Amino acid sequence: MEPSGEKPGEAEVLSITPQLLKSRSGEFALDSILLLKLRGLGLVDLGCLGECLNIEWLDLSGNALTHLGPLASLHQLAVLNVSNNQLTGLEPLAACENLQTLNAAGNLLATPGQLQCLAGLQGLEHLRLRDPLARLSNPMCGSPSYLAAIREVLPSLKVIDGERVSGQGSELYQLFRDLDSSLRPSSSPGLGAIEVQPWVEPGYWESWPIRSSSILEEACRQFQDTLQECLDLDRQAGDTLAQAQQALGPAESTSSFVF
Repeated sequence: MEPSGEKPGEAEVLSITPQLLKSRSGEFALDSILLLKLRGLGLVDLGCLGECLNIEWLDLSGNALTHLGPLASLHQLAVLNVSNNQLTGLEPLAACENLQTLNAAGNLLATPGQLQCLAGLQGLEHLRLRDPLARLSNPMCGSPSYLAAIREVLPSLKVIDGERVSGQGSELYQLFRDLDSSLRPSSSPGLGAIEVQPWVEPGYWESWPIRSSSILEEACRQFQDTLQECLDLDRQAGDTLAQAQQALGPAESTSSFVF
């Protein structure tokens, strides 16, 4: 008798088959698959995955993969998650010329030199090799010079391990950190009224271009979810600031901070 809630044949999947791909994607033809999630299936071999020639978004996290050979034929692949596997190299990804985002946290990558194979990927901007929240890392991440070494091998990266390392975003990130430090109780003897000014026009983030691909559509959906969380936090912060201002006394005795 099979465990309840599990689909037949998926209790322990060792290799990817056409049947598995079709059942997971709902597509009849393998080259019609654009997005695919194969997380936590116990995979040790990618099987026929290389036949999904038009796939753009792929999640292979939480398996037991030791190699990525079939991915070399996925030239349209833009987003790849291979976290929490047993990979010792990423060489096949050198052929994925459209790769933009790669999550390889929780593998067995030992030195930054093993990332040299990615140097030719002009569009690769986001790379994750460790994820503290998920307790995932790689042996190379234990080196004190880890981040500097990664940037030397892949200078075009904009985001490493979730933190922006180049462009105006990195400066803004540092500004937020400095601002946070300046507002700590230890460095602010008298917290007064805090006036927060919007740094973009209302509705700025709700304006979207026409979605031309499935990966853009998925990115938009995820961003909208994050945006809603930010709006909820903004409302909570507004309530907290109002309560703090009321507790600290009359508005005449407080100072104003404009962001």
